[in-house]
Amino acid sequence: MKYDLSGRLVMGIASSALFDLTDCDAVFREQGEDAYRSHQEAHVDVVLAKGAAFPFVRRLLSLNDLADPSDPLVEVIILSRNDPDTGLRVMRSIQAHGLRISRAVFRQGRSPHRFMPALNMSLFLSANEADVREAVADGLPAGHVLETARVDDETDPELRIAFDFDGVLAGDSAERIFQGAGLDAFRAHEVRNATTPHDPGPLGEFLAGINRIQRREEDERRRNPGYQPRLRVSLVTARDAPTHERALLSLKRWGLLVNDAFFLGGVDKAAVMGVLDPHVFFDDQVSHLKGTAPATPSVHIPFGVVNAPS
Repeated sequence: MKYDLSGRLVMGIASSALFDLTDCDAVFREQGEDAYRSHQEAHVDVVLAKGAAFPFVRRLLSLNDLADPSDPLVEVIILSRNDPDTGLRVMRSIQAHGLRISRAVFRQGRSPHRFMPALNMSLFLSANEADVREAVADGLPAGHVLETARVDDETDPELRIAFDFDGVLAGDSAERIFQGAGLDAFRAHEVRNATTPHDPGPLGEFLAGINRIQRREEDERRRNPGYQPRLRVSLVTARDAPTHERALLSLKRWGLLVNDAFFLGGVDKAAVMGVLDPHVFFDDQVSHLKGTAPATPSVHIPFGVVNAPS
């Protein structure tokens, strides 16, 4: 019987986001593909160190304990430019770290993102910026995982996810007005359209999948009052009053939920992240992420007008 991915939260991830491939990449860049292949074969049983997205992925997969093992809520699938032989080290490292990832796509020298729709993926994460931009250009939801100093994986069971709004959960129509006409025009436009929801952005479907898991947690809490929900979602945006109303209305009309909302009006997001301490933060503007990435695993969504070629 075929394995059905519909109805699950399916995420694709490159080995570059899941593991620290610094040494491997250096061999490839400095010595070429043949040396890289030899290096991976010689080190096939050397477990790769955790990468920037590892803590996020581990916690996301841990939420499968809310479901029957034969019918998991979450699927994480490797999408890799490696060929199957050099990808063997990745799969062995996954097993050694105890991650429940059994499915993979290896495409020697080619970006694998075109298989996302076939695999029902609502997000692809990679540390290869070119691959991510290619996926986004093809209309697919993808994020560039930035380097971070925080790659530890403490035993805290909670999973905290933070999202920007414009260009991430929503489209960039309002951002286009801000970029073209300035802050006052942006605010006036959002007030005039306060009762009209935005079009969903690239990560809308991913948040919908996260919300399905939150509802499963709520069902578990009702059955077992001692159960403590582990998945918490925050909105962290540069919007402030009165433009916050349209953002909240849009989320409600889309059927999406957040636990916390921060309308910062230009306040540095990095300061808030230091207290919020999410395991991943998604934003469409590199200028914001330069401040958050050193201490917070951060993902750039290269979508919309702010990421258009200059």
